[in-house]
Amino acid sequence: MPAPVLAVLIGVVTSQVANFATTVYLHRTLAHRAITLAPAVAFAFRVVIWITTGLKPREWAAVHRRHHAFTDVEGDPHSPVLLGWVRVQLTNPALYRRAARDGVTVPRYARDLPPDRWDRALFDRAWLGLGIGIALLVLILGPIWAALAATVHVVLYLSLNASINAVTHTFGARPHDNQATNLQWLAWLTGGEGLHNNHHAAPTSARLAFRHGEYDPSWPFIRFLRRFGWARVRHDRPPVREPVRTG
Repeated sequence: MPAPVLAVLIGVVTSQVANFATTVYLHRTLAHRAITLAPAVAFAFRVVIWITTGLKPREWAAVHRRHHAFTDVEGDPHSPVLLGWVRVQLTNPALYRRAARDGVTVPRYARDLPPDRWDRALFDRAWLGLGIGIALLVLILGPIWAALAATVHVVLYLSLNASINAVTHTFGARPHDNQATNLQWLAWLTGGEGLHNNHHAAPTSARLAFRHGEYDPSWPFIRFLRRFGWARVRHDRPPVREPVRTG
């Protein structure tokens, strides 16, 4: 396989791995406690998040919980209703960073996620995790093609995560009575996150697909973990209100 093609492929795969870790660990496990993972599995997810994104899990969970507390009203850190979906799509990392570093969001919304010894030693050092990730790409591809793979990964990961905050609060179906929307094509690219209207209707559900024709790509993996006793699911699907509108 030509080196440029391999680099792009590895960049895409790395982005997808990071997206799955984001939806299963940061979102469903930490932010909403929809899943409880075995310690070894949770640690593996922490490593993946660390070397692929450099994110601090408690900051991500805190910003997301604040979004649920103030969905599309004043106080939402990244509402396209307040800011416009284009601005949220293009500046989502800056909006996230502003909320995570404001000195209020993390202490208030992540009280149950204090830093532990692994955070202090490793996981709070974003530059170290990202450096390890880049070093692995260099070992596999060499410096030039590693740079291409890293660029593909960063562009895809940031764009897809921004789209959940921007696009799925603007375009798509609203089968449940909330401001978020469902876009199945985006769910395929984000480990199920594109079914965002469903998520807002039932935030503690470990599964994001509720009806025929919907598919949550992360659900088979979660079921696999549960089958071997590596995960406990709070709700497959908790009761939600009947659909009231589409559009």
